[in-house]
Amino acid sequence: MPTIAYHTLGCKVNQYDTQAMLELFLAAGYTAVSMEENADVYLVNTCTVTGTGDKKSLQLARRIRREHPDSRLILCGCMAQKEGASLLSTGADLILGTQNRAEVVSLLDRVIASGQPLCAVEPLSGNVPFESLCISSQDEHTRAVLKIQEGCENRCTYCIIPSVRGPVRSRPLSEIEQEAARLCRNGYREIVLTGIHLSSYGRDLPGRPSLLDVIRILQKTDGILRIRLGSLEPNVATVDFARALSEMDKICPQFHLALQSGSDAVLRRMKRRYNISQYWNGIRNLRSFFPHAAFTTDIMTGFPEETEEEFHESCRLVEEVGFARIHVFPYSPRPDTPAAVMNGQVPKAVKEARSRELIRVGKKAAGRYLQSWVGLESVLLPEEQVEGCWEGYTPEYIRVRLSAGVSCSCGIPVRVRLCSVSSGLMAGEIIK
Repeated sequence: MPTIAYHTLGCKVNQYDTQAMLELFLAAGYTAVSMEENADVYLVNTCTVTGTGDKKSLQLARRIRREHPDSRLILCGCMAQKEGASLLSTGADLILGTQNRAEVVSLLDRVIASGQPLCAVEPLSGNVPFESLCISSQDEHTRAVLKIQEGCENRCTYCIIPSVRGPVRSRPLSEIEQEAARLCRNGYREIVLTGIHLSSYGRDLPGRPSLLDVIRILQKTDGILRIRLGSLEPNVATVDFARALSEMDKICPQFHLALQSGSDAVLRRMKRRYNISQYWNGIRNLRSFFPHAAFTTDIMTGFPEETEEEFHESCRLVEEVGFARIHVFPYSPRPDTPAAVMNGQVPKAVKEARSRELIRVGKKAAGRYLQSWVGLESVLLPEEQVEGCWEGYTPEYIRVRLSAGVSCSCGIPVRVRLCSVSSGLMAGEIIK
């Protein structure tokens, strides 16, 4: 049988897209192997959110071509959409963007038959449809990502994603229901809803269904124990939204509220559609119904003209909110975005120093959040055994390790008491 190896850079949406393409190859008779093995085909799903994503994507493509000159190389995803045919210079055989992934096997067959490389990247026009990819499994033991939305129209000044992912397109509710049931039948107990701009779900569909309509469908799906939400805009977290979530017992109280900066002035330059007061309203609304909820976010350092005081506003907000986890990254100029040509570009060394400082602040906040759970109870979904001990996550996405010798079953929830924290890992004991 021919073999395929695959690697994903970037977000959960990319992870979903990779899995969908992998399953198409498996259905065509391929066998999946690791990236360290000699494969007939290598598939790299690229990322272009930052310069680092571009760099890693190109480095991996060139390494594959250097080490496996006789193998076929497919480059797809956001960087492929942006760069198009220019990536044929890497020695890739097939270039796909963020469309036509469902035809990946037949397109590769065409390349093999013709002996010529192919760029199948197409412009993302205003009427581009939602590409109905589907999956039946994932690498996780109990958790599966379910993509329900594609594209973004916010046009933040730093972001290239609208140009490489296109306009907002939503997956029909019937397809979401079918895939959720299929994943559940295959043993997945937690569904993670994801999209490029999840809060925009449904605005393009007849009847304009909302994200809450999707969640209600999963709430009624037998066998699904948990529903976890991907990144949300803070303005979606109204009192009514938070109340509706609290009425569904499968919702995981871990909320990733997009931030980017703790400074109103920086948010205005970014053209984000909220301010810090509105961000706090979203936090308070959710906490009023989920008092012990975990809040996570992304924060950028060194956006053009960011002053020391504006940076410290972000640091103070991280401390005051008490985030359970933050992802920090230095601003990376993206071609053809307004921010790339703004005055006041912050030196690289300053951006990186601010990132290190904010990571330190974030780790302290995360430590305080974990300590707040010591002595409390939660529900653990065991996923795997590590060094003879069962580990898994609570609904708040706290990783818990049970003592050696404790008997559990993968995917069968157990109630636990959280006892102590060490290096971000919580020790727990089953409550008899």
